[in-house]
Amino acid sequence: MGAIFEPFVWMLSVIVNIYFAVVLAEVVIHWLIHFKIVDTKNAYIAKIVEILTRLTAPVYKKIAEKVPPFSGIDFSPFILLLALLFIGRILYRLDVMLMM
Repeated sequence: MGAIFEPFVWMLSVIVNIYFAVVLAEVVIHWLIHFKIVDTKNAYIAKIVEILTRLTAPVYKKIAEKVPPFSGIDFSPFILLLALLFIGRILYRLDVMLMM
């Protein structure tokens, strides 16, 4: 029975890991912009920021509705990264259980 669900759990795990990388890249690029290491006037950087923002903004918005910014700091990316780590760990454990 477990062998039927194993590929689905594996695929969900891959999707979670990819989205974790996207969120992490978005956070890092915004830090680089904030500290003026990269400039958004560069067309490539602007396009990367646009793509990453499109992928993450809807989830950030949902989180921000529940947890508003505190002292001007938006904790949405941090909360999302923690949630993705938690989900990834659950999927890993589920995958191990299905393999037994």
